[in-house]
Amino acid sequence: MNISVFCGSSLPRNKEIVAAARDLGRQIALGGHTLLYGGSNLGLMGEVSGEALRCGGHVVGVIPTLFSEEIIRSQAVTELVRVRSMAERKEYLITHSDAFVALPGGIGTLDEVLEVMVANQLKQIDKSMYLLNLDSFYDTFLEQLRQMHQMGFVRAGGETSLHVVASIDELFDCF
Repeated sequence: MNISVFCGSSLPRNKEIVAAARDLGRQIALGGHTLLYGGSNLGLMGEVSGEALRCGGHVVGVIPTLFSEEIIRSQAVTELVRVRSMAERKEYLITHSDAFVALPGGIGTLDEVLEVMVANQLKQIDKSMYLLNLDSFYDTFLEQLRQMHQMGFVRAGGETSLHVVASIDELFDCF
């Protein structure tokens, strides 16, 4: 299975989230899955991909050419895919992945989550999006989605591709 992981290129203050990122990379590799991700070796991206590589996993980094050639060449991955833009990166990840996992992250992570949710809602894809809700990180986002639904902005069934899990073990029980 090709699993895209959305997460930040920064490290959070919560070290349990950092440990979970490593565990996620390890479990993807040991499960024989392929990790697809945004291509950076910084922050949580580096933790997930580095651990997957250390465990012998196949890691595909998808990185926009807007980053310097030095940064692009410095990525430790099994396979590096160069794309022109952040939008093309999301398109590649959505097309080439079977499932998506979002660790806590910033606005880029949220953008990727929403892109998958919209593609599912429009029936362009039928792929699961898993929010790894560590330390209740996604609670306010989920409340916003509930409000959108209550107010009629999200159609019933439009969120069926979204699954919320509280741990790596719970996530892998879903696969």
